[in-house]
Amino acid sequence: MFEPGHLHRSFTGLPGMPDGTMDVFYEVRNDPAEGQLMHFKVVGDIAGKVFTEEFDMHRDTAFNFASLVAKAVTKQGLPPNVSPIMRNHQEYDAMFNDIRDKLGAHSGEAVDLDHLEKDGL
Repeated sequence: MFEPGHLHRSFTGLPGMPDGTMDVFYEVRNDPAEGQLMHFKVVGDIAGKVFTEEFDMHRDTAFNFASLVAKAVTKQGLPPNVSPIMRNHQEYDAMFNDIRDKLGAHSGEAVDLDHLEKDGL
C-alpha cells in the first residue's frame, strides 16, 4: 500500500520469503553541509524479528532508494534475491514520482559521483 511519504509491504505465505511486514517512511531534510537529503526510515518485522533501519540519500541519488531498502531488509533476513519494493511496480513508480516531486527534481539532472559512495551505492 502506497501513500505519499509511506510504503507498506506485507509478505505472508509468499514462496521463498519469511513472513513479515515492512514500512518505508521518507521525508526531505536539509543538512547544512550536504544540502537537501531524503531521509528514509524502514521499520518492520521479518520472521518475528522487529527492526528499524534509517539512512539518508543525497538529492541526486535518492532515486536509487530501492537498492538501499533492499540492503536494509536483507540484513534483517529477507532473501537477497527478493526486492520488497519492486514487487508492485505501480507502487514503486508512485513512490519514485513522489520522491521526485518532494525534491523538485527533473530528468537529466547531473549526479555527483561522490554522493554514490557516500550513500552506500
